[in-house]
Amino acid sequence: MADVVGRQAVSSQGRYRFNVLLSGDGSIFQVAAAYEIAIETEAGEIARERIVLNGPNNSDFRKDFEFEWKSKSANSKPTTGTVSVADIYNRPPATRSTFEKAQEAAEKRKYSQAMTLLRQIVENDKLDFQAWTLLGMVYLAQEKPDDAEKSYLSAIEARPTFALALLNLGRLRTSQKKFEEAINPLMRAVQVQPESAETNLLLGEAYIQIRQGSKAIPYLNEAARRGRPEAHLRLGWLYNAAGMKDKAASEYEEFIKKRPGYSDRKKLAEYISANK
Repeated sequence: MADVVGRQAVSSQGRYRFNVLLSGDGSIFQVAAAYEIAIETEAGEIARERIVLNGPNNSDFRKDFEFEWKSKSANSKPTTGTVSVADIYNRPPATRSTFEKAQEAAEKRKYSQAMTLLRQIVENDKLDFQAWTLLGMVYLAQEKPDDAEKSYLSAIEARPTFALALLNLGRLRTSQKKFEEAINPLMRAVQVQPESAETNLLLGEAYIQIRQGSKAIPYLNEAARRGRPEAHLRLGWLYNAAGMKDKAASEYEEFIKKRPGYSDRKKLAEYISANK
């Protein structure tokens, strides 16, 4: 969880920009430069996307959102690449006020207060998947991973297609090196939001860690295509391990194009020169 960086009103086809955001060190599991973009309408929060910034602090990072509003039909399904209004939880006014207070407390890092409020919500309404997910994030901020995992599982039980809970569960298990257990929630998350660069990256990494590199390739390719240059680095490692040094060199070349300030750039350049 983090403090609110800023809020911006955006019209249809409009643009948004947050300035002076610190970037990260480029490692796959770094958390120092993780941000969440929450999209709200009059009905409340309709989407939340986690991003991790890499590269120099003065570089630009673009994240586009596309929404498709639909009527509440029992047979309607979200279109691939869009955010469905089905992920809005229509809680009653009393609970809505409590949830807003919990969000505010979490943003201010008043985690004990946020936890108390969120527990009140889920004890009375076990179907509030957003409250379960936020509770998991609060537990994780308090270094209680077991409780966080249970909360994410409760969120997924309440809403099996809620991408944020699936991603958070996969991210948690990945950070604990439970790579095989991380694959199921990450696979389900990428089915719901195939455009998520982080989900594709984490799923590809999980497959590498359980020695199923061939399954990792399409997800790493997608992560690279969607703005995660470190995916090229992992693809290069895979191809090199498989003896496909020309392909490895191509991936390393793409990586240093996108990350020119990489600390081991010289070693990669020598590898590219020798093998491409």
